Amino acid sequence: MNMSVNPSPDTLALGGFPLLRTTATELAQQLQRALETGETHTLFFANTNFIVKCQPMKDAMNEPRTLIVNDGIGVDIATWLVHRRGFPQNLNGTDFTPQYLHSVRGKARVFLFGGKPGIAQRAAHTLKQDFDVDVVGTCDGYEQGRDPERVITAINAANANIVLVAMGNPMQEQWILEHRQHATATVFIGVGALLDFLAGDKPRAPRLVQRLRLEWLYRLCLEPARLMRRYTIDIAIFLTLCLRAGKQQPARVPLQD
Repeated sequence: MNMSVNPSPDTLALGGFPLLRTTATELAQQLQRALETGETHTLFFANTNFIVKCQPMKDAMNEPRTLIVNDGIGVDIATWLVHRRGFPQNLNGTDFTPQYLHSVRGKARVFLFGGKPGIAQRAAHTLKQDFDVDVVGTCDGYEQGRDPERVITAINAANANIVLVAMGNPMQEQWILEHRQHATATVFIGVGALLDFLAGDKPRAPRLVQRLRLEWLYRLCLEPARLMRRYTIDIAIFLTLCLRAGKQQPARVPLQD
Protein backbone atom coordinates (compact mmCIF):
# COMPACT_ATOMS: atom_id res chain seq x y z
CA MET A 1 0.00 0.00 0.00
CA ASN A 2 1.43 3.39 -0.99
CA MET A 3 1.74 5.54 2.13
CA SER A 4 3.94 8.28 0.62
CA VAL A 5 3.74 11.93 1.60
CA ASN A 6 1.91 12.73 -1.64
CA PRO A 7 -1.83 12.25 -2.10
CA SER A 8 -2.41 8.59 -2.85
CA PRO A 9 -5.07 6.79 -4.90
CA ASP A 10 -5.40 4.51 -1.88
CA THR A 11 -7.06 7.30 0.11
CA LEU A 12 -10.26 9.29 -0.26
CA ALA A 13 -10.52 12.67 1.43
CA LEU A 14 -13.59 13.17 3.61
CA GLY A 15 -14.14 16.24 5.75
CA GLY A 16 -10.41 16.99 5.47
CA PHE A 17 -9.27 13.52 6.56
CA PRO A 18 -7.50 11.01 4.27
CA LEU A 19 -9.42 7.74 4.62
CA LEU A 20 -7.67 4.58 3.48
CA ARG A 21 -9.28 2.39 0.84
CA THR A 22 -8.32 -0.97 2.30
CA THR A 23 -9.63 -4.24 3.65
CA ALA A 24 -9.45 -5.81 7.08
CA THR A 25 -6.86 -8.30 5.82
CA GLU A 26 -4.61 -5.62 4.31
CA LEU A 27 -4.96 -3.41 7.36
CA ALA A 28 -4.06 -6.24 9.73
CA GLN A 29 -1.01 -7.04 7.61
CA GLN A 30 0.12 -3.43 7.68
CA LEU A 31 -0.16 -3.28 11.46
CA GLN A 32 1.60 -6.64 11.78
CA ARG A 33 4.52 -5.23 9.77
CA ALA A 34 4.60 -2.26 12.14
CA LEU A 35 5.06 -4.64 15.07
CA GLU A 36 7.90 -6.35 13.23
CA THR A 37 9.71 -3.16 12.20
CA GLY A 38 9.04 -1.21 15.39
CA GLU A 39 7.72 1.81 13.44
CA THR A 40 5.00 3.55 15.43
CA HIS A 41 1.59 3.41 13.74
CA THR A 42 -1.73 4.82 14.90
CA LEU A 43 -5.15 3.59 13.78
CA PHE A 44 -8.34 5.62 13.97
CA PHE A 45 -11.83 4.55 12.85
CA ALA A 46 -13.63 7.42 11.15
CA ASN A 47 -17.38 7.40 11.69
CA THR A 48 -19.58 10.47 11.40
CA ASN A 49 -18.87 11.48 15.00
CA PHE A 50 -15.12 11.25 14.39
CA ILE A 51 -15.33 13.54 11.35
CA VAL A 52 -17.24 16.17 13.35
CA LYS A 53 -15.44 16.00 16.70
CA CYS A 54 -11.86 15.59 15.46
CA GLN A 55 -11.77 18.54 13.04
CA PRO A 56 -9.18 20.46 15.15
CA MET A 57 -6.82 17.47 14.85
CA LYS A 58 -7.07 16.77 11.13
CA ASP A 59 -3.73 18.37 10.26
CA ALA A 60 -1.92 16.42 12.99
CA MET A 61 -3.48 13.19 11.74
CA ASN A 62 -2.48 13.74 8.13
CA GLU A 63 0.88 11.97 8.26
CA PRO A 64 1.86 8.62 6.77
CA ARG A 65 1.83 6.47 9.91
CA THR A 66 -1.56 7.64 11.14
CA LEU A 67 -4.07 5.34 9.46
CA ILE A 68 -7.71 6.42 9.25
CA VAL A 69 -10.30 3.95 7.97
CA ASN A 70 -14.01 4.16 7.13
CA ASP A 71 -16.54 3.12 9.75
CA GLY A 72 -20.25 3.18 9.10
CA ILE A 73 -22.92 3.78 6.53
CA GLY A 74 -22.92 7.56 7.07
CA VAL A 75 -19.30 7.77 5.95
CA ASP A 76 -20.07 5.57 2.94
CA ILE A 77 -22.96 7.82 1.88
CA ALA A 78 -20.93 11.01 2.25
CA THR A 79 -17.99 9.51 0.36
CA TRP A 80 -20.26 8.56 -2.51
CA LEU A 81 -21.72 12.08 -2.59
CA VAL A 82 -18.26 13.64 -2.73
CA HIS A 83 -16.29 11.16 -4.84
CA ARG A 84 -18.85 8.89 -6.52
CA ARG A 85 -16.64 6.11 -5.22
CA GLY A 86 -16.73 3.83 -2.21
CA PHE A 87 -14.58 1.64 -0.01
CA PRO A 88 -13.85 -2.05 -0.59
CA GLN A 89 -15.05 -2.96 2.90
CA ASN A 90 -16.64 -1.35 5.95
CA LEU A 91 -14.22 -1.32 8.88
CA ASN A 92 -15.09 -0.73 12.50
CA GLY A 93 -13.02 -1.06 15.61
CA THR A 94 -15.43 -3.32 17.46
CA ASP A 95 -15.11 -6.09 14.89
CA PHE A 96 -11.65 -5.46 13.49
CA THR A 97 -9.60 -4.97 16.65
CA PRO A 98 -10.21 -8.30 18.45
CA GLN A 99 -9.66 -10.22 15.22
CA TYR A 100 -6.45 -8.31 14.52
CA LEU A 101 -5.18 -8.99 18.04
CA HIS A 102 -5.97 -12.67 17.60
CA SER A 103 -4.05 -12.70 14.30
CA VAL A 104 -0.88 -11.41 16.02
CA ARG A 105 -1.21 -13.52 19.17
CA GLY A 106 2.19 -14.58 20.39
CA LYS A 107 3.62 -11.27 19.18
CA ALA A 108 1.19 -8.79 20.75
CA ARG A 109 1.51 -7.45 24.28
CA VAL A 110 -1.64 -5.40 24.75
CA PHE A 111 -2.42 -2.59 27.18
CA LEU A 112 -6.03 -1.45 27.68
CA PHE A 113 -6.68 2.16 28.68
CA GLY A 114 -10.11 3.68 29.23
CA GLY A 115 -13.61 2.97 30.42
CA LYS A 116 -15.15 3.07 33.85
CA PRO A 117 -13.38 1.36 36.76
CA GLY A 118 -13.46 -2.41 36.24
CA ILE A 119 -14.32 -2.28 32.52
CA ALA A 120 -10.77 -2.71 31.23
CA GLN A 121 -10.13 -5.65 33.55
CA ARG A 122 -13.26 -7.47 32.38
CA ALA A 123 -12.45 -6.67 28.76
CA ALA A 124 -8.96 -8.09 29.32
CA HIS A 125 -10.49 -11.33 30.57
CA THR A 126 -12.62 -11.62 27.41
CA LEU A 127 -9.67 -10.95 25.13
CA LYS A 128 -7.63 -13.60 26.92
CA GLN A 129 -10.38 -16.22 27.03
CA ASP A 130 -12.04 -15.70 23.64
CA PHE A 131 -9.20 -14.38 21.45
CA ASP A 132 -6.04 -15.75 23.10
CA VAL A 133 -4.64 -12.22 23.50
CA ASP A 134 -1.84 -11.43 25.95
CA VAL A 135 -3.11 -8.39 27.91
CA VAL A 136 -0.17 -7.09 29.95
CA GLY A 137 -1.86 -4.17 31.72
CA THR A 138 -5.00 -2.10 32.19
CA CYS A 139 -5.89 1.38 33.35
CA ASP A 140 -9.35 2.92 33.65
CA GLY A 141 -10.15 6.29 32.13
CA TYR A 142 -11.28 7.90 35.36
CA GLU A 143 -9.19 8.15 38.54
CA GLN A 144 -6.29 6.11 37.15
CA GLY A 145 -6.34 7.91 33.81
CA ARG A 146 -6.20 11.46 35.12
CA ASP A 147 -2.40 11.45 35.24
CA PRO A 148 -0.99 10.88 31.72
CA GLU A 149 2.53 10.34 33.06
CA ARG A 150 1.26 7.55 35.29
CA VAL A 151 -0.45 5.87 32.34
CA ILE A 152 2.66 6.15 30.14
CA THR A 153 4.81 4.76 32.93
CA ALA A 154 2.44 1.79 33.28
CA ILE A 155 2.44 1.14 29.53
CA ASN A 156 6.24 1.22 29.34
CA ALA A 157 6.71 -0.85 32.49
CA ALA A 158 4.43 -3.55 31.03
CA ASN A 159 6.53 -3.58 27.84
CA ALA A 160 3.31 -3.27 25.83
CA ASN A 161 3.60 -2.98 22.06
CA ILE A 162 -0.11 -2.37 21.33
CA VAL A 163 -2.22 0.17 23.24
CA LEU A 164 -6.01 0.35 22.93
CA VAL A 165 -7.40 3.72 24.04
CA ALA A 166 -11.14 3.77 24.77
CA MET A 167 -12.24 7.28 25.69
CA GLY A 168 -14.61 8.22 22.86
CA ASN A 169 -14.21 10.96 20.24
CA PRO A 170 -12.34 13.27 20.41
CA MET A 171 -10.66 12.51 23.75
CA GLN A 172 -9.04 9.24 22.73
CA GLU A 173 -7.61 10.73 19.54
CA GLN A 174 -6.29 13.77 21.39
CA TRP A 175 -4.69 11.58 24.06
CA ILE A 176 -2.95 9.38 21.51
CA LEU A 177 -1.65 12.29 19.45
CA GLU A 178 -0.31 14.06 22.52
CA HIS A 179 1.27 11.09 24.31
CA ARG A 180 2.21 8.36 21.82
CA GLN A 181 5.74 9.71 21.40
CA HIS A 182 6.42 9.15 25.11
CA ALA A 183 5.44 5.47 25.05
CA THR A 184 7.58 2.60 23.83
CA ALA A 185 4.58 0.83 22.28
CA THR A 186 4.39 0.47 18.51
CA VAL A 187 0.67 0.41 17.64
CA PHE A 188 -1.97 2.73 19.10
CA ILE A 189 -5.66 2.22 18.31
CA GLY A 190 -8.62 4.41 19.28
CA VAL A 191 -11.37 1.90 20.01
CA GLY A 192 -14.35 3.86 21.37
CA ALA A 193 -16.85 1.61 23.13
CA LEU A 194 -14.98 -1.64 22.39
CA LEU A 195 -13.98 -2.27 26.01
CA ASP A 196 -17.59 -1.78 27.13
CA PHE A 197 -18.72 -4.41 24.61
CA LEU A 198 -15.96 -6.86 25.55
CA ALA A 199 -16.71 -6.37 29.25
CA GLY A 200 -20.42 -7.04 28.70
CA ASP A 201 -21.33 -3.57 29.95
CA LYS A 202 -23.04 -2.69 26.65
CA PRO A 203 -24.73 -5.17 24.28
CA ARG A 204 -23.94 -5.47 20.58
CA ALA A 205 -26.82 -5.33 18.17
CA PRO A 206 -28.18 -8.69 16.93
CA ARG A 207 -26.29 -10.14 13.97
CA LEU A 208 -29.11 -9.38 11.53
CA VAL A 209 -29.12 -5.71 12.59
CA GLN A 210 -25.35 -5.59 12.13
CA ARG A 211 -25.58 -7.12 8.65
CA LEU A 212 -28.23 -4.56 7.71
CA ARG A 213 -25.82 -1.86 8.96
CA LEU A 214 -28.36 -0.54 11.44
CA GLU A 215 -26.31 -0.96 14.59
CA TRP A 216 -26.34 2.83 15.01
CA LEU A 217 -30.14 2.72 15.28
CA TYR A 218 -29.96 -0.08 17.83
CA ARG A 219 -27.55 1.95 19.98
CA LEU A 220 -29.71 5.06 19.60
CA CYS A 221 -32.71 3.14 20.93
CA LEU A 222 -30.67 1.99 23.94
CA GLU A 223 -29.13 5.39 24.73
CA PRO A 224 -31.39 8.08 23.22
CA ALA A 225 -30.38 10.85 25.63
CA ARG A 226 -26.67 10.41 24.91
CA LEU A 227 -26.82 9.69 21.19
CA MET A 228 -29.78 11.72 19.88
CA ARG A 229 -27.69 14.79 19.01
CA ARG A 230 -25.03 12.61 17.30
CA TYR A 231 -27.60 11.15 14.92
CA THR A 232 -29.58 14.34 14.25
CA ILE A 233 -27.82 17.72 14.54
CA ASP A 234 -24.31 16.30 14.23
CA ILE A 235 -25.27 14.37 11.09
CA ALA A 236 -26.22 17.68 9.44
CA ILE A 237 -22.91 19.18 10.57
CA PHE A 238 -21.08 16.12 9.26
CA LEU A 239 -22.62 16.34 5.80
CA THR A 240 -21.94 20.08 5.64
CA LEU A 241 -18.28 19.55 6.54
CA CYS A 242 -17.87 16.80 3.97
CA LEU A 243 -19.54 18.68 1.12
CA ARG A 244 -17.72 21.91 1.96
CA ALA A 245 -14.31 20.24 2.06
CA GLY A 246 -15.05 18.24 -1.09
CA LYS A 247 -12.11 16.26 -2.40
CA GLN A 248 -9.50 18.49 -0.78
CA GLN A 249 -7.24 17.31 2.00
CA PRO A 250 -4.32 19.05 3.70
CA ALA A 251 -0.78 18.32 2.58
CA ARG A 252 0.87 15.33 4.23
CA VAL A 253 2.89 16.18 7.33
CA PRO A 254 6.41 14.73 7.05
CA LEU A 255 7.50 12.15 9.59
CA GLN A 256 9.40 13.38 12.60
CA ASP A 257 12.68 11.70 13.53
